[in-house]
Amino acid sequence: MKGPAGQLETVFVDVPEAARDAYEAALASACRSVGLFHDEARGLWRVEGVKDSGEGDAVLDLALALAAAASGVPAPLRRRATEAGGWLARVYAGFPEQRIGRFALRGTHLPPARTPGAITLVLDAGVAFGSGEHGSTRGCLWALEWLAHRKPRRILDVGTGSGVLAMAAAALLHRRVLATDNDPWAVRAARENARRNRLLVRTAQGDGWHAPAIREAGQFDLVFANILARPLCRMARDLARHLAPGGMAILAGLTRDQARMVLAAHRAQGLLLRKRHDEGRWTTLIVAKPDA
Repeated sequence: MKGPAGQLETVFVDVPEAARDAYEAALASACRSVGLFHDEARGLWRVEGVKDSGEGDAVLDLALALAAAASGVPAPLRRRATEAGGWLARVYAGFPEQRIGRFALRGTHLPPARTPGAITLVLDAGVAFGSGEHGSTRGCLWALEWLAHRKPRRILDVGTGSGVLAMAAAALLHRRVLATDNDPWAVRAARENARRNRLLVRTAQGDGWHAPAIREAGQFDLVFANILARPLCRMARDLARHLAPGGMAILAGLTRDQARMVLAAHRAQGLLLRKRHDEGRWTTLIVAKPDA
């Protein structure tokens, strides 16, 4: 049953390490934010997410069933009401300025400032996934710097979340970037973040590669796809179709043990591995479409 308007809830499971990634992906399918907490005494991981009360329950139930089947570990989901103010306070406390290569990511809760020698991006830390502390986001920013010398012109960030990757590309490459997401709430967040930073980012809502804005744009020289491993595999054919000859894609949201599976799906579509970067337990792959 849907809760009162504006009410948040915390949902969580306790699982062994072998099942942690599967349940993290499950909660990410329906939650605004997902965190991992290790209970050394019990040898378990608490996978915890925050979402609008009652929203996305059908999607979450299916994702949890798939996580249980994939990991072989059934885990009951528990819930508790969460005050928005308290949740945001915890998010803000865990989001100091993030310095990643040439970028400095600062939350709106911090005093306005520009970090000397860095491209400073200001984000609302409580709005959408992608504040810079996650290994997959950090890996994507590393990859962006690695290939920046190629000066891609047509750039897409599919599944943009907070818009941080689209903004980083717009700021570093001085290009207009298309950023899409299937969540209208994330699209609004990305649009507001881009406006706050005065960057040329066009935001649009759409379901993955079926978004009208993507179809209208044609092919891209650079694509960010910081999603999850299995959706990346399913979308490999569409990515190859929308990548221009010589274009590159930054694939993230996958763990080290998922890299082989994701890479195999993209190699089957004729894409080649150009670079791999590991950030903690997270892996970022840069794949390229051969020149015609």
